[in-house]
Amino acid sequence: MKKVQLPPLYLITDRHQLSSGNDFLAVLDELMRLGVGMIQLREKDLTAAELYPLALELSGLCRKRDCLLLLNDRIDLALAVKADGVHLGGHSLPIAVARQILGQNALIGVSTHNTREITAAVAGDADFITFGPVYATPSKAAYGAPVGLAKLRETCQTLNLPTYALGGVKASKIPAIKQAGAHGIAVISALMASADPAAAYRELSAQLQ
Repeated sequence: MKKVQLPPLYLITDRHQLSSGNDFLAVLDELMRLGVGMIQLREKDLTAAELYPLALELSGLCRKRDCLLLLNDRIDLALAVKADGVHLGGHSLPIAVARQILGQNALIGVSTHNTREITAAVAGDADFITFGPVYATPSKAAYGAPVGLAKLRETCQTLNLPTYALGGVKASKIPAIKQAGAHGIAVISALMASADPAAAYRELSAQLQ
């Protein structure tokens, strides 16, 4: 584990889910001001040339707000904008290669959906994992049926690794997620798709206390 305290809420971006009239960076800045402590910039449809200026501006905002910034998959861009690390998926470079490039102090998170991926994340010395989808959600439908709370509990109890519950997470689900032993929650639509992201964050945060 690296020398940082991982926050209980991990925000994964998707600017396409924003309600009409909500500005992407303005929403993120406001959420950081309210207390969001870790953001993954995950805008898969953007080219490197398009993503770089966005990542650079967000990196500056994150430093100002003392928020950790991870880049989805893009190790090159994480280095270029001096992000805190990356979040890797099934089609990313191996964790060991990312570690070699980014260094020992970088944060490396890994998406997991089953025992095989969890085992690989542990073997690769990941700093944390997201695990899910715990509940049904359209954005994770491609990964099959929800893994459910029982599997989340089993994962948290057998792993000495911070685990974020991902997929269909709402404020009402947080007590059960905490009881299962998760380090925290990873959310996309709960904040990105809300007409009032600040109010949605306050509701989630109240349940995480």
